[in-house]
Amino acid sequence: MERIAMSQEERDKLEWLKRAQDGSMSQREAAQKMGRSDRWVRTLLKRMKKSGDAVVVHGLRGRVSNRKLSAQTQKQVLAILREPDWHDFGPTFAAQQLAKRHQIQVGKETLRGWMMEAGMWKPDARKSGEVHGWRPRRSAFGELVQWDTSDHDWLEGRGPVRYLVRMIDDATSWSWGRFVASDATPFNMAVLWEYIEKNGRMEDVYTDRDSMFTVPLRKGESHEQQRAADRLTQLGRALRELGIGSILAYSPQAKGRVERSFLTAQDRLVKQLRLAKVCTMEGANAFLEKEYWPEWNECFARPVKDFPNQHRALAESQDLAAILCHAEDRVIANDYTFSFAGQRYQIQREQAQAPMRRQSLRVELRLDGELKARYLSISECGAREASPLPAQQKLARKDHNAGGKSTWMQGFFDRPIPPLWSLLCDGT
Repeated sequence: MERIAMSQEERDKLEWLKRAQDGSMSQREAAQKMGRSDRWVRTLLKRMKKSGDAVVVHGLRGRVSNRKLSAQTQKQVLAILREPDWHDFGPTFAAQQLAKRHQIQVGKETLRGWMMEAGMWKPDARKSGEVHGWRPRRSAFGELVQWDTSDHDWLEGRGPVRYLVRMIDDATSWSWGRFVASDATPFNMAVLWEYIEKNGRMEDVYTDRDSMFTVPLRKGESHEQQRAADRLTQLGRALRELGIGSILAYSPQAKGRVERSFLTAQDRLVKQLRLAKVCTMEGANAFLEKEYWPEWNECFARPVKDFPNQHRALAESQDLAAILCHAEDRVIANDYTFSFAGQRYQIQREQAQAPMRRQSLRVELRLDGELKARYLSISECGAREASPLPAQQKLARKDHNAGGKSTWMQGFFDRPIPPLWSLLCDGT
C-alpha cells in the first residue's frame, strides 16, 4: 500500500469528503468546512473514485520545479564564491553581485541553501542588543542631515584610504560623501561645500561632539557660561554664517542612521572596492560618485521627489570660499601690516588710511591655500632687517612737560574710531 504524507489540514479535508461520500454530512456542509464551493466538492468526490485519498494532495507535490536552476549553474556559482575576492560574501549581497557582475540570476534563499550545503555559510542567531528609544524621522528632505566620519581600512591595505566623511538625510536616507586624507576641519568643510553645491543649505546638521564641532568646557565652566561666552570652532562659525543649525548628539545611538549606514558600508563597500580593483584615493572617490552612491540611494533611500525639499539656495552675500575657511582676527600695526602664521603682510598703499591703525581685521586662509583679508588687498612682506646699534648713544631729549602740567593730550586715545568698513566706503 502506498504511503501518502499529509498535513493536518489535508487530513481534515479528506475526513469531510469521506463523510459527504457516505452521507453522514451533506456536500454543502462539507464545502463550508473546507471553505470551497459545492461544485468543487462534487468534483473532488468524483476524483476520489479514481485517485482515492490522494485527491486532497496537490498534484505538483514531489515534482521538480520548472524554474529550478541547473546543477551546472550551481557549480558555476559555487566556483565563483570560492574565489579569494568572494570569501566573506553573505548570501544576500552575493546574489546581488552575481547578477550585476556575472549576469547570474539566483535567489538569495536559494543561494543561502547552496552555501550552507557546501559549508560556505553558517547561520548565526541574531543577538538582541541594548534597546534605545525610537525617534521618528523628519518629514522633509534637507530638514536634518546626519554628518559623521568612519575610520576604516577601506582598501584592505591596497592604498592609503581610511576616512569616509558621510552625510545622510534623516527623512529619506539620501546619502553623499567623500573619502578624505584626514578627519580634519578643512576636509569636512570641502565635503560640506560639495553637498551645498548639489542640494543647497540644509536646515540643521546632526553631529557628534568632536572637537571640530564644539569647544570643550573649560575647568569649572558650566554649559550656560560657555553659551554666554559664544566660543565657536571654525566649523561652528561657518555653519552660523551659512544659517545652518547644529545639533550635537550625546551618544552614537542618537544618530543611529549614519552609524548603521557605516556598518553596511564597511561590509558592502569594502567588497565592491575589492572587486573593482580600486587602489587609490582618486579611484575610490570616482567609484563612490559613479556606482556606490547611485546604487545606495536607489536601493536604501526613499524617493526624494516624494518629500518636500527644505534646502535653501545661497544668499548673494554668502561666499562659500570666504565662509568655509580658517578665519582669525588680526590687529593692523602702525605701518599698516599684520602678522599671520609667522609671516607679515602689507595692506596695499592705495587702501591704507590713518584710522585703520590698531583696528581688528578678519584674515581668511582659504581651502585652496590662499590668504585673504576681508575688504582689503594684501601682499606678503619681505623679512625684516635688524637695525644696527648706534655707535654712540644720543642724549635723552628734555621733557618739557615734566610735572604733568599740560593737559591738552588727555583723552586723545580714548576717542572713538569709526569701523574699518566705513572708512573704506568713505575712501571710495
